[in-house]
Amino acid sequence: MDDIIRDPHHLPAEGIRLPERGFGIDRRKALFAAAICWTGFAIMVWLVLTGRTGGLDEMGLLAARRDGDLDFAGSHLMLEIVRDTTALGGVFLRNLFAIGAVAALLFLSLRREAALFAMTVVGGWIANSALKGIVGRERPQIVPHLMEAGGESFPSGHSFNAAVVYVAMALAFAAMSRRHSVRYTLVATAMVLSAMIAWSRVMLGVHFPSDVIAGWLGGAGWAFLAAALLYAPAKAAAESAVADGFDTASSPHIEDRADRP
Repeated sequence: MDDIIRDPHHLPAEGIRLPERGFGIDRRKALFAAAICWTGFAIMVWLVLTGRTGGLDEMGLLAARRDGDLDFAGSHLMLEIVRDTTALGGVFLRNLFAIGAVAALLFLSLRREAALFAMTVVGGWIANSALKGIVGRERPQIVPHLMEAGGESFPSGHSFNAAVVYVAMALAFAAMSRRHSVRYTLVATAMVLSAMIAWSRVMLGVHFPSDVIAGWLGGAGWAFLAAALLYAPAKAAAESAVADGFDTASSPHIEDRADRP
């Protein structure tokens, strides 16, 4: 029994070593990914403004509905899964995860990544709000809504902000690994998860497919663009005297690796 139950204070805190950060964001790759996403976003904006998405929007909204009553075609369990998925992009859970990610990054002494992530999320929220006001599209009325939703429809705020938060979070935590496979898996998983959140809005009838496609492309594009353009300001914020004092006070036993490449 003594071999199984060990003294929790047996290992001194200063003996714990976190993995060294081995990854800095390649800004050229981030800009390339952002360019692809924003090009797709611009195409979707043009298609919506010229009224060329009618067939796609109607087909997407009717795909998960029964003929006749337009009720949800799947089981009750599937509907609950869709609602749970969409909740991951809602204001409460999305922001809760974002705050938790910032706290975790600061605890791990990844101050630059914490600052970059926070700036990306705030900037993404501002960008999405501005875009909604410019286009001003009303929500679809083709099928009954399976949950409450208000505000303008284009681009989808759930899709945009979920892509911003989860892709930016994946980029931030990718700094913990030197392995390309790990980094790419994190980013790919975040993109798939945010795409699932986006499409759940269509299945619930509260967004057109063109809304969520544009929102997802715009959000992912912003996450990659911010990773490239906000890198220097985030680094400066991380190296400020205030940030240094906070990090030293909160994590005295963790070696600061914020300046490593």
